[in-house]
Amino acid sequence: MARRSLAATTVRDALDSAVIAIAAAGCDTPRLDAEVLLAHVLGADRAALFADPSRGLTPEQARAFMDAARRRREREPVAYITGWKGFRMLDLAVDRRVLIPRPETEHLVEAALGLPAGTRVVDVGTGSGAIALALKSERPDLEVFATDVSGAALEVARANAARLGLDVRFAHGDLLAGVEADAVVSNPPYVGEAEPVMPEVARYEPRAAVFAPGDALSVVRRLVAAAAARFIALEVGEGQAGAVDSLLREAGFAETERIRDLAGIERVVVGRR
Repeated sequence: MARRSLAATTVRDALDSAVIAIAAAGCDTPRLDAEVLLAHVLGADRAALFADPSRGLTPEQARAFMDAARRRREREPVAYITGWKGFRMLDLAVDRRVLIPRPETEHLVEAALGLPAGTRVVDVGTGSGAIALALKSERPDLEVFATDVSGAALEVARANAARLGLDVRFAHGDLLAGVEADAVVSNPPYVGEAEPVMPEVARYEPRAAVFAPGDALSVVRRLVAAAAARFIALEVGEGQAGAVDSLLREAGFAETERIRDLAGIERVVVGRR
């Protein structure tokens, strides 16, 4: 999109140009990324792009889309560029203070939906608040707490809770942070410090939310040892479910379950006493 032709740029032209550039940068879903970014700039949904591909962009819209596409070419995640990420039935504000919620983590929420009414659930390492807020939204009868060692992340989570009108209580501190729990849910850091990750993760997402200090299961082991709850559900990395299952059994969770994500990976390990 040359600057001298900004006024003549159409939706089709803008998308075609951005898709080529984003694909060349090595992004996996260039068409989807470009469509989401352009829809965000236009304040519309993606269906509007298909309905009127010959629609002209204003110079301001064209410049904003050029900037968004540039950021994506530099491998900045789409969610950080738009400032939003959908998670189950919620739209969450996200920025570089928090990990971007992933679809796989929705299985963690589903694992806890069957808890008895009134259960005190603690979401450990809440980040944007995704797990805790989704649980409170879908099971308002639960007593939901959320903790995070990052005060900056808690600012994002509290703002999401306030905007959504969901009564989740937050505590700043390590792991359970002194909060008593009947049930624990967590998407803890489970990537080893030396493990390779995508550029989007390495360059932009908060390191402490991704990498466990030392080996990949260091945080998981500490959390399992600290949890005196009757129920625990943990998101884990590919190939880790067996080891985490054993940790739970050794800690007294006699009944365990492994839940596969849509890719068939054992993604969530549940323990019950």
